[in-house]
Amino acid sequence: MSPAADLSLPRHRRTVEAGQLIARGAGILFTAMLMAGVFRVFPSGMPAGLVVACAAMIALMAVAQTAAVVNYRRPTGPQYAWCSAVQVVSDLVVMCTFVAAMRVYANTTTWTALIVPVVAGALRFRLPGALATWAVTSAFLPFALRVGGHTIVPGDLTFAILINLVIAFISGTQSGAFARQIGELDEARRALEHQAGHDPLTGLPNRTRLAQFADAEHGRELTVLLLDLNGFKQVNDELGHAAGDELLCETGHRIRAALRAGDLAGRVGGDEFQVLLPQTGPAEAAEVIARLRAEITRPVPVSGGQATVGVSIGAAHRQAGQDLTLETLAAQADQAMYREKSALRPAGTSGRPAPGDARAHAGPARAS
Repeated sequence: MSPAADLSLPRHRRTVEAGQLIARGAGILFTAMLMAGVFRVFPSGMPAGLVVACAAMIALMAVAQTAAVVNYRRPTGPQYAWCSAVQVVSDLVVMCTFVAAMRVYANTTTWTALIVPVVAGALRFRLPGALATWAVTSAFLPFALRVGGHTIVPGDLTFAILINLVIAFISGTQSGAFARQIGELDEARRALEHQAGHDPLTGLPNRTRLAQFADAEHGRELTVLLLDLNGFKQVNDELGHAAGDELLCETGHRIRAALRAGDLAGRVGGDEFQVLLPQTGPAEAAEVIARLRAEITRPVPVSGGQATVGVSIGAAHRQAGQDLTLETLAAQADQAMYREKSALRPAGTSGRPAPGDARAHAGPARAS
């Protein structure tokens, strides 16, 4: 998965944070206007206790807004869970304060406002979050309805608790289902992205992924290696194509094992592999080539026997600042690889290969 991939989980989280920022911003504005007497709810002026309650609500919403901004900027960061918890708790306290204040100073029942933290808990923590906030609001409701010496209308408390419970279940289950759908979508997207940039047999990067890597190294020093297995056709002919596939997979593992951190190897077709060595000059590349030869030419256990192949390796080097594309470097490495292949002396009757010979050998595995 490329780092630049815009996956649906970050997008979803940013959407949630943006919605919360807008809604909470409207809440701050509404509360400030209430404090300023814009709505003229109290002809004789705002009660001092309500002014204090409004100021506290604005402060809590400001804290929640800060946490929302942090989450919006880093939707996949390690802080996301606790910043979400800060927002849910802040919204819960604000709504409880609002309901109690309206009951005391305006004799107005506004328990429906407690739906807000229930839904917020569902959005962030799914069904457990929705049920947790519902439990807190249900415990608070009897106090809120009786505060200030008011009496509870028969059935109001039960109705409010049951309605909030239904909303908690609906919002929590829907949020959980949507989260699972997002996870499946991200998994499918990662699989498609991997498939588009990797060889299905060996799992190594393909030409597309290699080209992307080379583009990122544009203008920097780069060495390109092209590897061609010698004797691979003989393995296919004598042991079968299944054995040939096993050999290619093992060769891919060995190539990766011989490389350094930051290097990239890929399969470009058939029995050909390409290796990109960033920030690498000819001397360092020679060390990598030596390791590759040692790894690849070791016998490989395969189905029905044991296979040994050789390898021809061509290298092309680009100095920093040179304007040579991957295509040009690959063509130069290809020419160098075929020069090496042509220079190999055929094996003699003694069966001993000449130095650097890439003679293939396939035969039955020896019993241990």
